[in-house]
Amino acid sequence: MTRQSAASKPDNTAAVDAEPAGSDEIRRRFYDILEDTPQSGWLGPLVSRGIEILILAGVATTVFDTVPRLHDSYGLAFAVVEAVVIVAFTVEYILRIWIAPEHLPYRDLPAIAARRAYILSAHGVIDFLALAPLWIANFGPGDLRILVILRVLRVFKFARYSSGMRSLLDVLWSERRALIGCLVILACTTLLSAAMMHVVEGTAQPEKFGTIPDAMWWAIVTLSTIGYGDVVPVTGLGKMVAATTIVGGLIMVALPVGIVATAFSEVIHKREFIVTWSMVARVPLFARMTAGDIAHVMQLLRARQAERGDIIVRRGEEAHSMYFIADGEVEIELGREGRVRPVRLGAGHFFGERAILKKAKRSSTVTALTRVKLLVLDATDLRTLIAREPSIADHINKVALGRAAGSAVPHEGADEPGAAEIES
Repeated sequence: MTRQSAASKPDNTAAVDAEPAGSDEIRRRFYDILEDTPQSGWLGPLVSRGIEILILAGVATTVFDTVPRLHDSYGLAFAVVEAVVIVAFTVEYILRIWIAPEHLPYRDLPAIAARRAYILSAHGVIDFLALAPLWIANFGPGDLRILVILRVLRVFKFARYSSGMRSLLDVLWSERRALIGCLVILACTTLLSAAMMHVVEGTAQPEKFGTIPDAMWWAIVTLSTIGYGDVVPVTGLGKMVAATTIVGGLIMVALPVGIVATAFSEVIHKREFIVTWSMVARVPLFARMTAGDIAHVMQLLRARQAERGDIIVRRGEEAHSMYFIADGEVEIELGREGRVRPVRLGAGHFFGERAILKKAKRSSTVTALTRVKLLVLDATDLRTLIAREPSIADHINKVALGRAAGSAVPHEGADEPGAAEIES
């Protein structure tokens, strides 16, 4: 992701962003770490996991501290955990306000405006709600029991670190009109069912259906398909109304569930599309393709992730696919037995196509040195792609000739990584 340098920022920010030049680089570094970008290295995931552990510890402390026996036995330990959480969340909140100008939506804003925008954003509000109750509960006046609820709200900070929760929140927000419509329909159905039951059962059971508000409890419980059984009709007509309400309840439950499930599936597919697109565009071999060509390549490629130490390709195996490294680093054992020469390849490199084009077995073992994101292209799809894009075949041949000559053939462009093709 390309960031604007201090010299390239709009004129309207020059007077406001009067921070020292070195602080911009430090701020970017903290941004990478807190947002867990690929540039953060091992620190990003470590900080994210640490914050997740603090969230769990803080919520667990709040929950268990309400048990008198545990409070009496471990009250001091709970207080220490709470103090650590307060300090950590406070530092994180201050840092997130400071790095706000590095966020993509705010980069064209003056620093003060960017930080104000973050504070008022959804993530900023969640961060504040996760922190403020801790300060009030520990340093505020009196025993405010309502703060227990607010302290538990810090669990929503997981929305920042959990892609699944972020997707669900995105779905709920994008489908808010449809879901509000479902609530309106539910409210109308509840009122209608309660009115009908009041009319037909009000005389037989005046203590339960004597008023419409009394009957609404039965209606909402029945429509939600919970059915406690504490209130049931006793007349024939009342049972017919109840049967109709039960059928309506099935529809009331299925409608929002279907809306959320469909929208959630679409969000997941969109996210997979965006991730795959960015991975394809990151490979220099495909960098100069048009959007239509990349879309075609995406139909052929499939994403794969390997953890550190995983063997991706083993010597002697049948070759069925070639691999493009989108992120991470691998080590390839070149040469024959007794003369093995390890070679490291990183993002933008590719390996394995010679074996599938020659229909030979793998001649090298490939091991992941870090967590690696790969794009896998099957043998038949490689031949299809070469037939469609002759330039790709030319590039592969150039790299193969460079390998045969004992040198790496770099990609075009001075800033692109070299890609020594490995016959694996």
